[in-house]
Amino acid sequence: MDLQLNSKTAFISGSTQGIGFAIAKKLLEEGADVIINGRNKESVTIAVKKLTDEFPHLNISGLAADFSKADEVTRLIEQLPKVNILINNVGIFEQKDFTEITDQDWYRFFEINVMSSIRLSRAILPTMLSNNDGRVIFISSESAVKVPSNMIHYAMTKTAMVSIARGLAELTRNSKVTINTILGGPTYSDGVAAVIGKIAAANGQEVESFKTALFHSINPNSILQRFIDPSEIASLAVYLASPLAIATNGAALRADGGLLQTIL
Repeated sequence: MDLQLNSKTAFISGSTQGIGFAIAKKLLEEGADVIINGRNKESVTIAVKKLTDEFPHLNISGLAADFSKADEVTRLIEQLPKVNILINNVGIFEQKDFTEITDQDWYRFFEINVMSSIRLSRAILPTMLSNNDGRVIFISSESAVKVPSNMIHYAMTKTAMVSIARGLAELTRNSKVTINTILGGPTYSDGVAAVIGKIAAANGQEVESFKTALFHSINPNSILQRFIDPSEIASLAVYLASPLAIATNGAALRADGGLLQTIL
């Protein structure tokens, strides 16, 4: 299927690894121009090289910015060209008991996970609307709905993203701009893989068997019954970025492996 993304330019926040990097690859497979983003120049350079080696004839560039620092985000926005596709993906997570989550923790998570998408959308959406063309996609999580007791500060930000995306979608009425959210499920990202690898090694267990046992113990309600691959989240994101997805707007779509036990 031709997703009609040739000549489109996409910016993906937090895309030097994990879901963001997978989305970049899928967009490149469809012929889009891609702008990678990471916290520092070194990580961006490495990611751009990996993609350039795989897609030598496509337009790939990168911009570094730490989304915990508003001034760096401002500089990044000033350097952005016209963007047709904005993927609000950057985010941090951790497990922490509620009583141990400090005020600074709450502000830090909100700054990076929520304000990043607000600042980027505020800068890019007006041009999309004036050109009557564009896609904004928020990468949220099933934790926005099924809030884990040991990650409340993280889940709060993911719920906020759903609300922001829905509100922004109301601004696109009668246009060819769409804004949607993806609720991703437990994904075997680079960060998760590193943590599981360390725990398995410390316990003298083989990684794959430990990963399977851990998943089943933590996510018994999953229909998929395994970790989601970042490319599987990316496939949905790239479809939503396509002109073919014009009828999907203001939606929160699940790529959670059936973990959420709801019909909507």
